[in-house]
Order: sequence, then structure tokens, then C-alpha cells
Amino acid sequence: MTSNSYFQIIVYIVTLLALAKPLGWYMARVYEGESVGLNRLLAPLEALLYRLSGVNPKEEMRWTDYAVSFLIFNLLGVLAVFALQRLQAYLPFNPQGLPGVSSDSAFNTAVSFATNTNWQGYSGEVTMSYLTQMLGLTVQNFVSAAAGMATLVALIRGFTRRNTDTIGNFWVDLTRSTLYILMPLSLILALVLVGQGVVQTFSPYRSVPLIETVSYEQPKLGADGVALQDAAGKPIMESVEAKVQVIAVGPAASQIAIKQLGTNGGGFFNVNSAHPLENPTPLSNFLEMLSILLIPSALCYTFGMMVGDTRQGWAILAAMTLILVALIFVEVPLEQIGNPALASLSVDQSATVSQSGGNMEGKETRFGITNSALWAIVTTAASNGSVNAMHDSFTPIGGMIPMWLMQLGEVIFGGVGSGLYGMLMFAIVAVFVSGLMIGRTPEYLGKKIEAYEMKMAAITILIPPLVVLGGTALAVMIDVGNASVFNPGAHGFSEVLYAFSSAGNNNGSAFGGLSANTPFYNSLLGLAMLFSRYWLAIPVLAIAGSLANKKIVPVSLGTLPTHTPLFVALLIGTVLMVGALTFVPALALGPVVEHLQMIGAK
Repeated sequence: MTSNSYFQIIVYIVTLLALAKPLGWYMARVYEGESVGLNRLLAPLEALLYRLSGVNPKEEMRWTDYAVSFLIFNLLGVLAVFALQRLQAYLPFNPQGLPGVSSDSAFNTAVSFATNTNWQGYSGEVTMSYLTQMLGLTVQNFVSAAAGMATLVALIRGFTRRNTDTIGNFWVDLTRSTLYILMPLSLILALVLVGQGVVQTFSPYRSVPLIETVSYEQPKLGADGVALQDAAGKPIMESVEAKVQVIAVGPAASQIAIKQLGTNGGGFFNVNSAHPLENPTPLSNFLEMLSILLIPSALCYTFGMMVGDTRQGWAILAAMTLILVALIFVEVPLEQIGNPALASLSVDQSATVSQSGGNMEGKETRFGITNSALWAIVTTAASNGSVNAMHDSFTPIGGMIPMWLMQLGEVIFGGVGSGLYGMLMFAIVAVFVSGLMIGRTPEYLGKKIEAYEMKMAAITILIPPLVVLGGTALAVMIDVGNASVFNPGAHGFSEVLYAFSSAGNNNGSAFGGLSANTPFYNSLLGLAMLFSRYWLAIPVLAIAGSLANKKIVPVSLGTLPTHTPLFVALLIGTVLMVGALTFVPALALGPVVEHLQMIGAK
């Protein structure tokens, strides 16, 4: 690694950690109903929203009521986004006259955005109207993120309350997350991005004359739109000259801001954050990448404040950061070394040297290897599907690391809210295991961890691997699944495994190379996203309700301190052990085999 690489990584990590405390303090005050400086402006709007929706903000909910509200709200979101896509040809703000989206793709996208996954099997600029992007996808970017944050806050209340059967009000938590946190941050970031050149307009697409005419051949289509064939069954080709390029534009900056801050990741354009109108400069790249982990890191401090011991939040943040930094310093050198099969002879022709310039395939030259590899780690550590380089073009192990980060359960920062409550499930397992070691009933934050909590925590940890491995196995076993795989062998298997790892952990990034916009993959990946969002959130709320009903256990000599370096190491070990034992066999069939093939090709 170069000194420039070290500098960029250090600046990023230091800036991220420096912002965690002030933002975390702010969010804790928001959820505790205290003044945050924006109350004079936003409190009347908040009260108006409650009146219009018939919500009593002082009415508390049991965990079952909280869960039902959560599910109903998300179901309505799925139906609304599905309807917008199907009917967009008849709705306004569609200057390109784009037709309605097919039912299977509309289902996949609606589920994807409602579950905070943002998996995209479509090209945004040729599929979605401005209205669908704004009213459907952007709105879900806000509320799906807010729903995850609300679930986390309910779990925190479970730790702090005693002898009660209520954990807060879902509608209040949802509203405050959106109104006081996500919207102000998104407004600031969107304005900065527009200043950097990110497009924000309702104008139709622009036609720009090319400096030089481009000639190419393409299959000739008949009147029915089907490619014509000759007597031998081969497509009839025709020469085409392109003198004009159509440049897609639209209201992108407003969606990009919340897609990053809400750890959503859905791109306004097909190539996502590699597009020059979505991520034009190194500064926009840094700010977008920073915003991906900003709220997840700050929520750790929020957690510490709300439980009355900020050391607990710092311990969780330390575990996340140590894993993240370790993998960054593996990923970046792998891409800088490049592919040994493409090594060249040294000056004296007696030895080979590394691939010149490192592995730049699939990367934007304006970002380079360091920022591309760093983004890949950051976006898969968070539940964020945005990319500024094509992971399919990374070296085999370089592509495996982002995949494995998702397979850890999206708990290394993870999605806003969902990442931290996922990590707290691992913390519960860690203290339970430590309790077994010393023959004592385990406790975490003053609450006894008993059989019910362990069953619910086990569900949240085991569901994603079941979805990922089961979906991958089904896809590669049947012809309709294999029909979308164009790369044979280990790399094709990696593409399928990555797709289900992304959907099964609500990430949304794509390896590339897999033709996933088919009825089979749209349906199966959609079901994977549904299972992985709600079969995790509902057990978490069940744990919150169970903990809130318990009394606080006084600290004693037998209590395991959960803010020490020892607990941080125990927590990291628990996360890594589950990920290693679960996914190493599958990874061995894909990226590990491909890496050995790459070395053999040398």
C-alpha cells in the first residue's frame, strides 16, 4: 500500500469516529423527547402529522402491537411502490414516456425498497419515471430506514425499562426518525451534492451531439421487435451510426442523499455511484461514503446514552470498527497487487512483477483502487447496496471479502438501526456463552438472558444463512436458475452466492454478471428479502418486550463487564466464528477455487 492509501483510509476512519458522538448525542435526545434545537420548527409539523393520522403520541404499545404496526406500515409501502411502477405510464412526471414495469420486477423492487435492501434488477434511467423514483423509491428510502431505527429504539427501551409490558409507540419513533434525523441530514447532503455536480432536475433527457460519429452493428429487429434471423438461424445484423448521445438526467441528488444516509443504496442510474452525474468528484465520493456509516456508527453512542452507560456503546462501536479496519487493510492491497496471471516480466526479463497499476478493471479512474476498494468494504459492512466499482471485476479474494461481510449478518455497522440490533443479538449470544463457561445465569445490561431471549436471538442469527445457502442451492440446482449464469464454473457460482448473500442480508449490492431480472430471480430474491427483514425484526421486538417486563439485576462480582476489551474480543470472536463456520464451505466452492485457478493460470 502507498502512503496516499494510508492517508485516505485514516482520514475516513477518523472523520467517521469524530462525528459519532455529536450525532449520537443528538439522536438520543430525539428519542427521549428532549429539545434538540429543531423543535420550534418541527414540533408543530410533528403534532400535525399525529392529528392527521389519528395517532396519540402518549399511548404506549406492547411489543405485539408495535410489531403489527411495523408490518402493516411496511405492507402498505410494498403495495404503494408496486402500484406506482405498474401504473407509471399513465401518471405524470414521466417525460420519457416509460412503460409500466413488469409484475415480477415491480414485486422485487417494491419488496426491495420497503425492506431497506434496494436490490435493483433494473436500469433506473430506462425503467423508472421521475414520479416512481421520487414518490415510490425515495419515500421508501426514508421510511424503511426509519422503521429500522424505530425497532432499535424499542429494543433499547427493553433494556432500560423494568416490570412493564410496553416498549414505546411505533408511529412516534418512525416520525421522529424521519422528521428530526433523516430529513435534515438528507437536505444538507443533497445541497452539497448538487454543488458538486450531482444532477437535480425535472427536465427531459438531454440529446448531445457526439464529437465523432460512432459506427457499430446490432441485430436487425422486425416490426414486432424480435430480432430477424437468416436461413441458418443466425441474427441478421445491420450497421448503425450514432451521431447523438442521450444523457439521462432527473431529480437524482435528493434520492442519492437519503440512499446513502439511510443505508439504502438504490442508484438513480444503472451504474449507481460510479455514474458521473450521481458521484462526480472525489469530494462527493468521500461524503457519500462517509454518510453510509454515519448514522450506524452514531447509533452506538445513542445506545450507550439511552442505557445510561456510554461505555457500552463505545464497546460495540470498537468491535465494529476493528473488524472493518482489518478487512480494509486486506482488501486494498489485494486490488493493488492485481491479478498474477496478468503479471509482466521485469526489466531484466528474469522475473515477473505485479499487474501494472493494480487491478483497475471495473473501477473508475477518478476514484482509483483505494477509494473503490474502501467503498466496497464500507457499503457491504453497512446494509447499503450502492457501488462505485463493479465487484464482479475484483480479484477473487477481493470479491470474497465484501461478500463475507454481508454473510456475517450485516452487523459490522449494518443498516441504520438493523445493524446495531443485529449486533446486540450477537452480544446476547456472547454473554450467554460466557455464562455457560462459569455456570452462572448470563446478564446483559442488568437483564437476565434466559431461554426465551436465546431462542429469539438464535432465530435472528440463523435465518439469514438459511435464506442465503438455501436460495443459492436451489438456484444452481435447477435449469431456470442456471440460465441466468453466463460465467461458468467457480465465478458463476460466486455471482449466485453473492446475489443471495445480498438479498438474504438486506444489503442490495450486486456482484454483476448475473442476469437477475427474470421472473425466477425476481421472485426468489424478493422472498429472500422479505424473510430476512421481518423474521429478524419481529424476534428483536419480542426480545424487547420480554426484557422490558423483567426487573433490573444488581451488578455483582459474578457479572461479566460488557464494556471491557475482553468483551469486545469475545463479541468479535462470536461474530467471526458464526460467519466462518456457516459460510466457509460455500466460499470454498466459489472465490477460493477461483483464486487457486488464478494462481494456476500464472
